[in-house]
Amino acid sequence: MLEKQSLGDFIDRINSDKAVIVSVSPQSRASLAAFFGLSQSQVLRKLTSLFKSIGVKAVFDTSSSRDLSLIEACNEFVSRYQRSQPSSGQEAGANLPLISSACPGWICYAEKTLGSYILPYISSVKSPQQAIGAAIKHHVAERLGLKPYHVYHVTVMPCYDKKLEAVRDDFTFSVDGKEVTEVDSVLTTGEVLDLIQSKSIDFKTVEESSLDRLLTNVDEEGHLYGVSGGSGGYAETIFRYVAHVIYKREIEGPLDFRILRNSDFREITLEVEGKPVLKFALCYGFRNLQNVVRKIKMGKCEYHFIEVMACPSGCLNGGGQLKPVEGQSAKELIQQLESVYTQDILISDPFRNPIAKKLYDEWLGQPGSENAKKYLHTEYHPVVKSVASQLQNW
Repeated sequence: MLEKQSLGDFIDRINSDKAVIVSVSPQSRASLAAFFGLSQSQVLRKLTSLFKSIGVKAVFDTSSSRDLSLIEACNEFVSRYQRSQPSSGQEAGANLPLISSACPGWICYAEKTLGSYILPYISSVKSPQQAIGAAIKHHVAERLGLKPYHVYHVTVMPCYDKKLEAVRDDFTFSVDGKEVTEVDSVLTTGEVLDLIQSKSIDFKTVEESSLDRLLTNVDEEGHLYGVSGGSGGYAETIFRYVAHVIYKREIEGPLDFRILRNSDFREITLEVEGKPVLKFALCYGFRNLQNVVRKIKMGKCEYHFIEVMACPSGCLNGGGQLKPVEGQSAKELIQQLESVYTQDILISDPFRNPIAKKLYDEWLGQPGSENAKKYLHTEYHPVVKSVASQLQNW
């Protein structure tokens, strides 16, 4: 399956009889913007023009599906949080912490190494990549008058592990006796740059096309919008939502995460009447991750929600992103990406996203509904090693 996850296969598919749709992640967009000295809006418009010039039918933005994932994650957290309260009759804290699920490197590590004791804590919500895959194959294809197997869906991602995520059996389904994959191929940011350079294109001079509004977070004035947070904004969005919905607290301005051991491990607490009622953490990189996992296993984890990413500095620093230019350190590049990432983006509430609202109205029903669970949630599977493989590794 992984041989299909290549730039060469993408080019071949463009020349096939399938409708090719490309979905671009905001992290990839930011990486290309920093590299070319352009705004994110310019990059997305130029990519739309470039992809369509070689035969792509539509170019979307996974910020739209990220809002779906965030809405579902908010709903899931509130449900678990309320069940974990002493008044619910269940053991307090039994369902928590809820751990984010958007990072395939983390999911792979959890399934292979941590097994059944950690998997129940992981959010069942699909990543933005798989959420947009579900939307395109189960809903948008029909709107375009196409069968799901007549659509070839490609994502542009900051991470090589997204290729592994796309080929999980959980993300395939059958239509008319044909196996359909929600995401058919994944290109990294670096592979998109390879495509640009292979065609000897001066990307800065590429015409800026109008954007495909069906699944792109762009308002009537042409401004891109989305949440802050280079790794999806899960902790921040859920924290604000719970503070508002359960505790009637409106939090103005940026959240003040407190740095702990290092900048990749931060926490924030909400106090009500002098008592801490919410405690969230950002946990990036395997070293920090292993410390948190150890505490969960010992029953000593004090967090209600943990936003986990395998890469230090999170998704903006994904392995598929563009590398530092000559004379630039990795740290300087991350700082540049963090600045570019929110520079020309209007910060918005996922619950007010008209695209998300339309998808719920036409397709999913309500957040947390049976249809939402069917299309936007998934399961995890502990990898059981054979005795032979364990002896071999030993």
